[in-house]
Amino acid sequence: MSYTHWVDRIANQVLERCRNEGRDDCILNGGLSVSGLQHIGRLRGEIILNSVIAEKLRDAGLGVRQVLTLYTVDPWKGKDKQLEQFLNPEVGRKYIEWPLERVPDPKGCHKSWVEHYWRDFGDYLDYFAKNVEVITTGEMYREHPRMREFIVMTMRNRERLIEVINKYRGRNPYSRDWIPFEPICENCGRIGTAEVTKLDLDNYEVEYKCTYCGHLGRTKLTEGKLPWRIEWVGIWYTLQVDFEPYGKDHAMPGGSRDSAVEIAKVVYGVDPPLGTWYEWVGYVVNGKDVGDMGSSDFIGFTPREWVEIAEPEVLRYIYIFHEPTKRLTFSLDAVYQYTDIYDRAERLYYGVDEPSPKERDYLEIITRSYEYAQLRKPLPKEMPFQLPYLHAVALIQTLPQLLTNDELMERVIKRLRETKILSKDLDDLSRERIRNRLIKARNWVSKYAPETYRIKVLEELPASVKESLSNIQREKLRLLRQELEKIDVWSEENIKEAMKRVPREDKSAERAFFEATYLVFFGRSSGPRIAPYLAMLGKDFVLSRLSEALG
Repeated sequence: MSYTHWVDRIANQVLERCRNEGRDDCILNGGLSVSGLQHIGRLRGEIILNSVIAEKLRDAGLGVRQVLTLYTVDPWKGKDKQLEQFLNPEVGRKYIEWPLERVPDPKGCHKSWVEHYWRDFGDYLDYFAKNVEVITTGEMYREHPRMREFIVMTMRNRERLIEVINKYRGRNPYSRDWIPFEPICENCGRIGTAEVTKLDLDNYEVEYKCTYCGHLGRTKLTEGKLPWRIEWVGIWYTLQVDFEPYGKDHAMPGGSRDSAVEIAKVVYGVDPPLGTWYEWVGYVVNGKDVGDMGSSDFIGFTPREWVEIAEPEVLRYIYIFHEPTKRLTFSLDAVYQYTDIYDRAERLYYGVDEPSPKERDYLEIITRSYEYAQLRKPLPKEMPFQLPYLHAVALIQTLPQLLTNDELMERVIKRLRETKILSKDLDDLSRERIRNRLIKARNWVSKYAPETYRIKVLEELPASVKESLSNIQREKLRLLRQELEKIDVWSEENIKEAMKRVPREDKSAERAFFEATYLVFFGRSSGPRIAPYLAMLGKDFVLSRLSEALG
């Protein structure tokens, strides 16, 4: 069965638009409001989706600009979670309805709220997409000539604009004398609370009355913003956008996207950009889906936190493999599951693994998604050495904890050779991948791993553990030692098979077997899948420990 990848489908639509207009360049835009936590869900549509479309268009010979617009003049809402960022939430209340870019950093380490919460996202953009240009709406209003041009057009076409917008406003239509601009009150600092009473287009100014503090003022059209439906079209016009993804909240029929499209066409004669909607990303905590990640609600985790524990290509692959309209969820404590999915795709891409019957139906989607997920090009002709994430977790917990990164690396390579997991010389890329995964696994274990995965190998077997073993447990350990001793190639798979050959007559016997195995190696009755740990510990150590437990 053959499927068309969504990347190819969308890229072809954008390419056709540009070619039909006789152009050899195009602009992709995304938009974010820095209202709080800049979580990984915001990478999905505005960054990664655009990034892979941009790459396809460049391959087709187009010059492409990928832009990210930060909405920094939007009013700060002062939600409970936003107020809680201040040492004293009451201090934060004075900034409610201030433009985001003017709200101070509640932690006092950056110039503003926007700069503080942008760091854990913006500083890590290059990990997830290349050559993204960032521009703020504040900069557009103050400095961009095309935005000024758009605002002048807006004021001169007010009558037609009001007519179109009122089709979408139901019972709250704008009056015929409405002036579509939201100035920043120079007295109280708020935006969206002032009513424009007079327009002076020759001087690019307005007069206003603030309904919050009563101030009567006069200000430039650079000091404020357009209402959001019009502003969206203004950004399309200013940047000359050809394609822009948008969240599902804008996608309802007759909703904000539809209204912006009509405003663009009817009022400004602008061909609106192509677009596609994407689903929100959910957040899972302790196995429970707690809802969609949210910026102003501070739900989720950041790109900085992701790259500490997993490769950026893993997240890119998952986003690219799934249609943008599919809801996805992520959890920091389940990162090994996502890397396993990515690693499987890599092995299928290089033909190292055979696809299952189900995978065979959409193998091309898997392999193309893997290829699109890569930022480092060209790809190696052969698959570099792949260290499974849980093997890395096992290694960093079965080796001394105080090793430097270089010492850890050498000990790991030695252990991988001893266990026959590694059988050939390592190239530089393979060594880099091993090092990176070890560091990320160590970070994960120390910060996010469930208790199940946090283990410490007993350097010596306590007498208390040995004495606690029942006769049934001792018999199972004896049989396990016999089966493990037969193994020629000491590997996780062979260890699993050996463990399966130990008879377990019923659930009670099975529980006794596993409890005894965990006890003699970890000093506890349960833990993570044990075969990877036994593989990393080495055959001599494992057999010696079992002999000691039985002696």
